[in-house]
Formats: sequence, C-alpha cells, structure tokens
Amino acid sequence: MRVYLPATTTVLRALVDEGRLPEPQTVFAVTPQLREYYALSAADADTEELEYAALLAAARASLRLLDVDPLAARRRAVLAADVPDDAVTPMDDPHVDPGAARLAYAVRLQDVASAHLDGAEAEDDVRAAVNVVLEADLGSDDAQFVVDQAEGHELAWYASQEIGSALELL
Repeated sequence: MRVYLPATTTVLRALVDEGRLPEPQTVFAVTPQLREYYALSAADADTEELEYAALLAAARASLRLLDVDPLAARRRAVLAADVPDDAVTPMDDPHVDPGAARLAYAVRLQDVASAHLDGAEAEDDVRAAVNVVLEADLGSDDAQFVVDQAEGHELAWYASQEIGSALELL
C-alpha cells in the first residue's frame, strides 16, 4: 500500500542518516474512509486523485510537525512509501482526516518511492502557516486563509536517492 508520511527536514535527515524511521507512525493513505468521503463529492475520483488527496493531507500534517520542530527548515515535507497492507490501520474516527491511518512498520529508505518538499519560495508562507495551523484546525477563518497561502505552493518531487542532496541544498 502506498502511504504518505508527514515529515520535516529533521525527519528526512534522520531517514537518510539511519536508513529507517521507527514505527508506529501516523500516515495518510487511500483508506476506505477516504474513498467513502470522496464518493459523496467526487464519485468519479480515481486512485491517483485519491492518493493526491492523501498527499495533501500529509502536507497539512507536516505543518503541525513543523510547529514542534524549531530546528527544521520551514518547508513542508512528505514521504511516499510502499508498505505491507497489513501494517496500515485506518483511523475510523470522524474527528480525523478520512485518509489518516496508523502504520505499524518501520519505514526503510528502500521503501520510500519519493519525497515531496516545498521550494525556497514557500518558506515565508509556510512559516506564517506554522504559526496559525492549530487555530485553523479549530475553525479560524483568518488562520485558514494563512494556511491556504502555504498550501497553494506545489511540493517538488524528489526520488528517494535525491533526498540527501536536496537536504544539502537547504
């Protein structure tokens, strides 16, 4: 199963240095709950579109991780990894994102298909969003506007073997 793991540059560095990230992890994936959610508004959404929705949810979660990781670059980061299906347990909770799941599997560098990372032009918007993402989660329209500005930046794609090089350029 393809999962999207929210991360920070600190997490990416740990993955490169140690070759793995310990379990458990919160990830986002095409869960039955995500399929059901999109069946109501976009019934014709294919797997690729649902995976993109899971990627965006992981990017939003990356903002929350940046809030507690002051040493990380102010850029959203997401890892796309292929893991055993039975290691993924969807969170069946109406208060969490429908693609949220728990991963009971150590993500190894060789499991990572790609990394997705904001470019330098997003840093100011991401920095501002990190400061208000929790307020946006609680329903503040003003905070959501700031988060939307950060989410308006497309994440760059990196092959797994390029993660170390990308980190060196920060």
